[in-house]
Amino acid sequence: MGEQNNQQNPWRKFNGPNLGYVIEQYEHYMNGIDTDPKLKEFFIKWGSPLSFETSQLKESLEHGSGITGNSADIEKVMKVIKLLEDIRSHGHLAANMNPLEGNEKHRDLFNPEKHGISDYDLKAIPAKLVLEEIPEGVQTAWDAINHLKNLYTSTLAYEFNHVDNMDEKAWLTRIVETGSMQRSLSKEEQTNLLKSLTEVEGFEQFLHKTFVGQKRFSIEGVDMLVPMLNQAIHEGVGDQVQNVLIGMAHRGRLSVLTHVLNKPYSKIFSEFQHSSAKQQGPSADLVDISEGWTGDVKYHLGRNRFVEGASTVRTRITLANNPSHLEFVDPVIEGFTRAAQEERQKAGYPKQDVKKAFPILVHGDAAFPGQGIVAETLNLGGLKGYQTGGTIHIITNNMVGFTTDSRDSRFTRYASDLAKGFEIPIVHVNADDPEACLAAVRLAYQYRSRFHKDFLIDLVGYRRFGHNEMDDPAVTQPQVYKKVASHPTVRSLYSDQLQNKGILNEQEVEQINCSVQERLQAEYDRVLERKPYKPSAVIEVPGVITKGIPQLKTSVQLNILRELNHELLKWPESFHVYPKLKRILERREIALEENGKVEWAVAEVLAFATLLKEGTPIRLTGQDSERGTFAQRHIVLHDTETNETYSPLHHLKQARASFAVHNSPLSEAAVVGFEYGYNVFAPETLVIWEAQYGDFANTAQPLFDQFVSSARAKWGQKSGLTLLLPHGFEGQGPEHSSARLERFLQLAAENNWTVANLTSAAQYFHILRRQASILGTEFVRPLVIMTPKSLLRHPLVSSPGTALSSGSFQTVVEQPQLGKEREKVKRLVLTTGKVAIDLAAEIDSSKEIQKLDEIHIVRIEQLYPFPKEKVEEILKRYPNLKEIVWVQEEPKNMGAWYYITPTLFELASSKLTVGYIGRQARSSTAVGDSNVHKKEQEHIVQQALNFNLLIDTQKQERELVRR
Repeated sequence: MGEQNNQQNPWRKFNGPNLGYVIEQYEHYMNGIDTDPKLKEFFIKWGSPLSFETSQLKESLEHGSGITGNSADIEKVMKVIKLLEDIRSHGHLAANMNPLEGNEKHRDLFNPEKHGISDYDLKAIPAKLVLEEIPEGVQTAWDAINHLKNLYTSTLAYEFNHVDNMDEKAWLTRIVETGSMQRSLSKEEQTNLLKSLTEVEGFEQFLHKTFVGQKRFSIEGVDMLVPMLNQAIHEGVGDQVQNVLIGMAHRGRLSVLTHVLNKPYSKIFSEFQHSSAKQQGPSADLVDISEGWTGDVKYHLGRNRFVEGASTVRTRITLANNPSHLEFVDPVIEGFTRAAQEERQKAGYPKQDVKKAFPILVHGDAAFPGQGIVAETLNLGGLKGYQTGGTIHIITNNMVGFTTDSRDSRFTRYASDLAKGFEIPIVHVNADDPEACLAAVRLAYQYRSRFHKDFLIDLVGYRRFGHNEMDDPAVTQPQVYKKVASHPTVRSLYSDQLQNKGILNEQEVEQINCSVQERLQAEYDRVLERKPYKPSAVIEVPGVITKGIPQLKTSVQLNILRELNHELLKWPESFHVYPKLKRILERREIALEENGKVEWAVAEVLAFATLLKEGTPIRLTGQDSERGTFAQRHIVLHDTETNETYSPLHHLKQARASFAVHNSPLSEAAVVGFEYGYNVFAPETLVIWEAQYGDFANTAQPLFDQFVSSARAKWGQKSGLTLLLPHGFEGQGPEHSSARLERFLQLAAENNWTVANLTSAAQYFHILRRQASILGTEFVRPLVIMTPKSLLRHPLVSSPGTALSSGSFQTVVEQPQLGKEREKVKRLVLTTGKVAIDLAAEIDSSKEIQKLDEIHIVRIEQLYPFPKEKVEEILKRYPNLKEIVWVQEEPKNMGAWYYITPTLFELASSKLTVGYIGRQARSSTAVGDSNVHKKEQEHIVQQALNFNLLIDTQKQERELVRR
């Protein structure tokens, strides 16, 4: 080691607060425990960091330190360094974080004597030997230890030890230990902070006494959330941020709406009072989504506010609407933010600027560790396709969830512990210390601005009342609520603090309180003057589409398609495409020629290319969307020698908008929420989410229920999100067959979305272009497509190029009539999706076509809104019909049968029999044996094509409908 000691110290950059950590990691390395790869390289090359430190310490000790440089003294200094690192790492255990009780449990944790160091030793060691930066007044190791104990065990507590990035950890430590985040507030700032707390408390107490027993999910106990949000916004406005996006559940939401988003007190009182203010219809515009009647309860509503800063930049503050699914708004906010950060009006990948917008997510202490969507969302934070340059997280920690104690809702020490796995810095702060709370926000914002990563604040407070104001919490937390009943509010505590310091006197404090109460009463009196609201028996929610999508031109000239197709098959000469894939792609060159066929994937990429040419931005994500789950898309190519990627869609000469494609993490709920949020905030963009298999959408069901299907009716919030859900029964078992079509049809009402199950590549081309055409219009709605799997390359699904250059999307497609005489047709077969192709394939292979002339097959390509008028027109052409048969491959209690049955009976009137052909009702979607599946499928096809095999189910189904 002597030779190393003669070299410049390679560990110098780890001096100061990081040294203890490095020493600890070296011990792990020597004991065979996994360590940071970069540190491991240093250990292998340079050995122990102590080999350098001891030589430096010896030299320092021998030059005026007052103690000798022998090994005993060196050991004492190293013990001090280790103790200081322990205080940094574990000071939170002894911190004063809980407003309702002190923390004496770990007060003796950092006793120097327990570390083998005496007070005499500490006072003899200069601070410069144990601290890299020496604060004012710190001269000895004794001073250094007391200084750090004051910092790390106060009402602010820090957890940075899990942050492996050494630069980040050093920066965080330096900011904390230099005290730059805890600046003194001016008298004006302190007065304004007291005013804010008085407004929050006064508002909640006014609601409590005025609207007795009504739910409001009070903020009381974590009142500081409002000033903290305003502080974060203030920081952003100062940096010319264009958008601040906030997501939170219902606890404290009313106070945030009025004191952060500037929603007038009178509007909130109106919603409690049911006054005539509710007769004002909501605007579908994102800016006014929360005004007046929205179809949802008041503590779920969102709002927007604009703030003028010192510069010309106008900052928009958005609080997103949120259902009671608590944390499911988290990825929606991230999607909002990514959309706000990106520039989409140029070809290639959209250009992102994370400084343009930042998100704030407010979590509940029970929900943060309890709901998996939180972990999914945290994981998005570092991924290329989803990162937003850092989110400020605030846990409003009441230390109780509904009636459940923390010990029953998690087994970790803190509600915030989940964030450690993502190396997110954590600050715990006592909600009764207002100035410490603001310091935590300043630190969070500075960290996000510098490193573009997430930061978490655990705001530890309490809940003054029950989960809602109808509960009595003393039933389940009797001891806690004895303390709460006698505990002064944060406004009262801060008021006393300012008066004790002589910053404000009693009269000034009282004047602030009176001013707030007078304003509240005046706003309430205004509401009382209005006429009471009398809702009609049927409420028409404004903004809901009442008519279907009109016929739109979606065809593209053949010469343009050929030109684009040629460009899509070009890549740099130096780029090495996988040979097998190269041959597949080259075959696409003739797809648009006279005898060519356009497969599903070719139709899709041509739809994308034409839309980019027309100026529509596109964003496509899914677990395998670059290649395609079924190796069909290949929209991103990989160089076989360098693994570099290339997408022709990023290099189209005629493109006037951006194209983004990302393989998503193995997550459905968070990704669907993200894409929904992106689409709402960027309504001009065709946003597409693709499931790996359709049934994987199951785990995103709350997003479909609470956002995609119903947000327009509840909040007037438009979306044109497109969902691609591979669906079809092909013998792959229960989990790779069904996209649960029935669930999307069950949610279908008020023309809230389009549900389609297509049978040709041309239909897919046209419906994508139709969807893009309605973006940003009154007709916009989400689109749900049951996409194929085995049919992706099926000849009967492929289309000629002329089908793309002419025509448009057809809600109903008739299979060519088998017989020439309409009078012979007795059975009308209605079907949809893959089974329609199975029928067509069977007919193509049949040698007895004459026996099929009694049957006419109609494919329902758009299941919702159901094309009833078009089916009626078809019925009129066949005068001798005996029956209408619905054919599906899904079990009877799944698929479209139960959805479509009432319509079929209505179409049949009393003249025709209605029948069902398909699998019997089952609890599982599909069989796991491919041989059994094949026999079942053959039976369905044979029944459908044999008029004499129909089982009359009319009586059964009419009875079912009556029930």
